[in-house]
Amino acid sequence: MPKKTIAYFYDSEVGNYHFGYGHPMKPHRVRMAHELIVNYGLYQQMKIYKPKIASKQDLMKFHSEPYLNFLEKITRETIQDNIEDMKQFSVGQDCPVFEGVYDFSKICASGSIGGAERLNEGSADIAVNWSGGLHHAKKSEASGFCYINDCVLSIIELLKIHERVLYLDIDIHHGDGVEEAFLTTNRVMTCSFHKYGDYFPGTGSVNDVGVNAGENYSINYPLNDWIDDATYVDIFQTVVGDIMNKFAPGAIVLQCGADSLAGDRLGLFNLTLKGHAECVKFVKSFNVPVMILGGGGYTMRNVARLWTYETSVLLDTDISNNLPANKYFEYFGPNYKLHIDALSSPQHKNENTSEYLQNITAHVLDTLRKIQSSPSVQINTGQPGTGGLNKDTNFTRSDIDSSEKDNVDITKDKLHLEGKDERVVDIDSTTQSKGEFYDGDKDQDGDVAMS
Repeated sequence: MPKKTIAYFYDSEVGNYHFGYGHPMKPHRVRMAHELIVNYGLYQQMKIYKPKIASKQDLMKFHSEPYLNFLEKITRETIQDNIEDMKQFSVGQDCPVFEGVYDFSKICASGSIGGAERLNEGSADIAVNWSGGLHHAKKSEASGFCYINDCVLSIIELLKIHERVLYLDIDIHHGDGVEEAFLTTNRVMTCSFHKYGDYFPGTGSVNDVGVNAGENYSINYPLNDWIDDATYVDIFQTVVGDIMNKFAPGAIVLQCGADSLAGDRLGLFNLTLKGHAECVKFVKSFNVPVMILGGGGYTMRNVARLWTYETSVLLDTDISNNLPANKYFEYFGPNYKLHIDALSSPQHKNENTSEYLQNITAHVLDTLRKIQSSPSVQINTGQPGTGGLNKDTNFTRSDIDSSEKDNVDITKDKLHLEGKDERVVDIDSTTQSKGEFYDGDKDQDGDVAMS
């Protein structure tokens, strides 16, 4: 079987943003992952895109205009003048105001939207945006370090072409923002494997299955602490295999949060890179268009390790356990290896008993037995043009030739249909930063490490 075509989205500016001293979310982790991807030689095997920055209208396909206007205007200097808005939009603590917060959020979202566009047009089988996966953001509210929900925006883009889209989430935290956005539709199935209980965001019970037309299309698999590779992969393959059989999605969005890894600063799972990536490999095996996103992950060196390794898995390329020389080599000490070990002390014993897992799995599979075989084609995210009685809500392939055609760049389409490289058009521009295709000492792009 020929290798899949992978569109890789990266904006070098993403690592320049900083949430503030002591904050666990560090965008620099994406830059570290990119540096490893380049130095392992994986970069040269993909189509590389610098995403075209999304407009406010693009973001309003899910988010409210007042919320976006607030993010656009708020600065550290104007916080005191906007206390009420800060409360209304849940900005200020976990989601602080920092310099460029709106621009940072747009960068993260733009790669996910652009990736979905590449999948829709058929120029890629898989799209990757490690800056994305910010799954907690709500329509008019920041949450859990997330301001713009790129997962939702990518799904909305995919729904223009695909009748059904599956969202999978292997972050340790429940994908609440995505589930909430599609709670009432049967065109999107959301499935989250997460720690549940006294843990952020506190949602994602196995009994939460969606409402109205979306009933039984929200799948939640709540887990206890310290789940290991073998257990996690087993339940993932069992549930996702059944979903693929029953729901038969036309496209998949897979959120690959790295905070489910062993040793994460905020996490309480015990997965290794290989266990986590086994889920990615399983999803890839269905030969359905896939949007791969990042997400949580707060031990930076392990986030970079994971997303690099999962890039290699997507490319079917074996890479050495010995890390290549790179600008951030010192971060990976003391062993300077790619792979990490699971935690093995008695306090890290898997708290998910066989009986517990059997009960949860049976509950989930019973929910899946209730879904209809052919979901309707209506979607409603609460924004104009995406739901209600508007005839434009029923997205099908024919819509690309009619009402949706105005939103497609004609020049790009023409080039693509002629078999030429449409990336030269200003949709998502290709990026070849200085030195990025060089090996060894020449591989420098001028980025400065952030603490």
